[in-house]
Amino acid sequence: MSDSWKLTLPCTRAEAEAIDASGDLGDAIPGDAVLMTTEEIEDDVESWRLDAYFEHEPAADTVAAVRALVPSAAGAKIAVEQLGDADWVTMSQAGLEPLSVGRFFVHTGAHAGDVPADKRAFLIEASRAFGTGHHETTSGCLAMLDGLADAEFANVIDIGTGTGLLAFAAAHLWPGAKVMGTDIDPVSIDVTCENAALNRVSGIDLVVADGTLDEAIVTRAPYDLVIANILAGPLVSMAPEIASIADARATIVLAGLLETQRAGVVAAYEACGCSLEAVDRRGDWSVLRLKAGVERFVADGPFDPKGRDGWALDI
Repeated sequence: MSDSWKLTLPCTRAEAEAIDASGDLGDAIPGDAVLMTTEEIEDDVESWRLDAYFEHEPAADTVAAVRALVPSAAGAKIAVEQLGDADWVTMSQAGLEPLSVGRFFVHTGAHAGDVPADKRAFLIEASRAFGTGHHETTSGCLAMLDGLADAEFANVIDIGTGTGLLAFAAAHLWPGAKVMGTDIDPVSIDVTCENAALNRVSGIDLVVADGTLDEAIVTRAPYDLVIANILAGPLVSMAPEIASIADARATIVLAGLLETQRAGVVAAYEACGCSLEAVDRRGDWSVLRLKAGVERFVADGPFDPKGRDGWALDI
C-alpha cells in the first residue's frame, strides 16, 4: 500500500484511443503511472476522461507530461486528488470490466470470481504493456481467432505480442501448434512471461525483435498463422517481411489500424501476393484477415527497418 494520487483531465475519444494503443508510455510520463481512459457520455467523441494514477505525489514535470497527452484539454483545470493509503493499481483497474469474446474471458484480479465455467479465462492486469483485451484491436483479434477455431494451424507467430494475450489464445485454440510471441519492447516480453505463469500457459517461445528481423523468427518460418496487432504505419512498412515468413496460403491477421487506414494496409499486402478475406470493424478500428498467395512470397532485397519508428505514434 502507498500514499496514492490521481490526476484527471477531460479528453476526446481520439486522444483516449491514442493513449490506449500506445501501451507503454514510460518514456513520456516521468515515474511509474497507470493511465485509464473512460467514456463519460455514450457516443460523444468529445466527452472522455483521462485518469492517471501514481504511487507518489506527481511532480510538476509529470503533471505537464500528462497534460501533453490530451491537447484538447489545454485550457482545462487538471484535477489532482490524493487517494491516501490505497492499492492504487487495483483502484485504477476497477473500471476494467471483464471481457467475454467467444471462448475467452479476459479479466483483472478485481473480477477473478466472475469467471464462467465454460470459458477459457485469462487474468491480464493493466500493466506496462499494451493488450488487456479491452481495446477494439485486441478484442477484435480475439474474436477473429475464435472464428478460426475449426481451422488447423501448426506454426503460429504473434508479432507485437504486448501482454501475450493473443499468443495465449492461439495456444489454447491449437494446443498442438508451435507458438511464438515477439515484441520490439523487452518490457512486453517480461510482462508476457509473468502473464504466462499467472495463466498456466506453457510452451510459448518469446523473442525480443524488431518486426521479423531476428534469426529465431526466420529459422522457424514459414508460419501458417501470422498475427500482428501493431499499428498501420509499421504494418505497411513490414508487409514484405511479414509476407515472407508466411507459408503459402497462410492466414494473416492484422490489427491496430483505423478503418480510414484499411485501404493502405490492404494494398501493401496485396502487393506481396496476399488477398483480403474478412474485415471485423469495431468503431473506428478494423481487424483484417488475409490469405497469403498460392506460392510463398519471396521479397526482393534486404528489409529496410525504417518506417516503423512509430510503433505507437501513427494513429
